[in-house]
Amino acid sequence: MTEALLRINGLTLRRGSAAVLDEVSLTLLKGRTLGLVGESGAGKSTLAMAIIGLLMAPEVQLSGSMLYQGQQLVGLSDKRFSQLRGKKIGLIFQDATTSLDPCFTIGEQIIEPLRRHLGLKRDQALERAVELLDSVGIPDARSRLSAYPHQLSGGMQQRVMISIALACSPELLIADEPTSALDVTVQAQIMDLILQRVRATGASAVIVLHDLALTSQVCDDVAVMYAGQIVETGPAHLVLDQALHPYTTGLRSCVVEFDSSELVPLPGTVPSLNEMPSGCRFSSRCAYVQPKCLDARPPLEWVDGRWVACWQLAAIHPKATV
Repeated sequence: MTEALLRINGLTLRRGSAAVLDEVSLTLLKGRTLGLVGESGAGKSTLAMAIIGLLMAPEVQLSGSMLYQGQQLVGLSDKRFSQLRGKKIGLIFQDATTSLDPCFTIGEQIIEPLRRHLGLKRDQALERAVELLDSVGIPDARSRLSAYPHQLSGGMQQRVMISIALACSPELLIADEPTSALDVTVQAQIMDLILQRVRATGASAVIVLHDLALTSQVCDDVAVMYAGQIVETGPAHLVLDQALHPYTTGLRSCVVEFDSSELVPLPGTVPSLNEMPSGCRFSSRCAYVQPKCLDARPPLEWVDGRWVACWQLAAIHPKATV
């Protein structure tokens, strides 16, 4: 059986009294790609930033467990996290335009992690930087080392971000909606590039996405998040093609298929952090809600090859087997 690279259990992240992440549990296996999907405000980016240590005390309060190759990340010092970032865990931000430092050349920003984490001499790091830019499809790579971020297009900047994130061949890549700030004509190219580089190094990835069709194409597994909780998680082909949770089904109904002109939006909106239902957080928008849904949170249960949290599964899917 494939070994777990990242195992999250009961992770809760609070800002003041509000739980932005509420007892999140999921597992990422080595060599697998996990997609985090859900509406805006579901907690996807918050979870991604918590994994890489960009959300820590005292700004937020973390409890529960995040084990990365057996090492506990909850409560890890910023100094220790800084040793993991770049070397063991890479990060691609949503918008390279605001993430790359405008005061430094592309070359300096690629060289920095190579020298700090791998101990390369400057000449060695420069040659490695050229190789990295070549690998992500940037033409005339050597001359680009002296360019500043504003001198590159958005697609080029994102390619630079990918080269920086993968410079030290990290075992885990976190990508927070890596194509949403790009023109649609280059989104597919960038996502294909990320997957090629991840698979070439045998790494694992957690990718925050909004596009369910893209998720089904690029992710091995998927975790559906709603209001800071995991409601359904498992192999992508099962969760997205044979959804069991009403929320996952609702997300699918928002996608216009090639053979249909129908678009069925989910009713209502995600409740605010201060107005969360005490039971199932989706209860205020669910067509199958019953009194039990309002009183108690449903646990994640193993059903038909995936984990699902819903009290009404037997009524909605009578043929589903635990």
